[in-house]
Amino acid sequence: MGQNHVRVYRDLPGVALEGVYDADPARAEEIATEYGTEAYELDDLLDRIDLVSIAVPTQYHYDAARECIDAGVHVLVEKPFVEDPKDGQTLIEFANERDVTLQVGHVERFNPAVVTLMELVDDLDIIAITAERLGPPLEREIDDTAVMDLMIHDVDIVLAIVGDEVTDVSAVGARGGSYAAANLRFGSGVVAELTASRVTQEKVRKLTISAADSRVKVDYIGQTIEIHRQSVPEYVKDNGDVRYRHESVVEQLMVDRGEPLKKELASFVEAIRTGSDPVVSGEDGLRALEMTRRLDELVLSADDVADCRRKVSPESASSHD
Repeated sequence: MGQNHVRVYRDLPGVALEGVYDADPARAEEIATEYGTEAYELDDLLDRIDLVSIAVPTQYHYDAARECIDAGVHVLVEKPFVEDPKDGQTLIEFANERDVTLQVGHVERFNPAVVTLMELVDDLDIIAITAERLGPPLEREIDDTAVMDLMIHDVDIVLAIVGDEVTDVSAVGARGGSYAAANLRFGSGVVAELTASRVTQEKVRKLTISAADSRVKVDYIGQTIEIHRQSVPEYVKDNGDVRYRHESVVEQLMVDRGEPLKKELASFVEAIRTGSDPVVSGEDGLRALEMTRRLDELVLSADDVADCRRKVSPESASSHD
């Protein structure tokens, strides 16, 4: 992900790409050469820059962000924010003390379809939300479960849409956490159903809102939004036969399409220039992290129980009795 940040910063208007740092010096030199910049040791880099993206493994987010903030450098930390929520709260307080902008990299918030959706939600009487984030097995190793790697995007978006406290959660999983399904209930009565998978042979990135007078369908990949209204069921006669027909009005919204990462980094730069709050604050990242960790624990616990049940044969169960 780091090299994508480098690419975008290089092309972002009004921003000069000063350099990169990586724990692997050879990798840093490779990326620096590819994008026409320099590789530095971290201390040297921090002396030269105003802002930085941290795209290292999650377990190093806290230490890296702390060092950058201490140097007075504005920070965008990729999701998940940190491993331990306590560290996230510490970073938020430290950034406030140093007057440093801290943004969490929930890039899907900057998907043009999501940006357009967020302009609509205040006018919707929301009943339920469903989200699917599915895909086939990855060609690379990844330590995070489907909840921490994939579902966290939709957790963040659903929390932002509803803007209310979660009162009840449940979750189940399969294949060592590679497949997960979760349900949230909010104090307002809104319910959300989220599914994430790395073992599904189709790539799906969709979110649907069921509202009192409409159904809103968001396609993250196609960056499209459809609104279904005035659904009218009826029976009609045709050549003596009676058949069922269901008609509705479908609106296809105009979406200003583009690369979400470019919009995310441009928004980060704008927040720094204007002194405004970032779109995805440290508090937002922390809230998404806390909920995702809670779901992850439920998924892994349920998956362990299911695995144990598979391993216990009827014969062994009888002998234990």
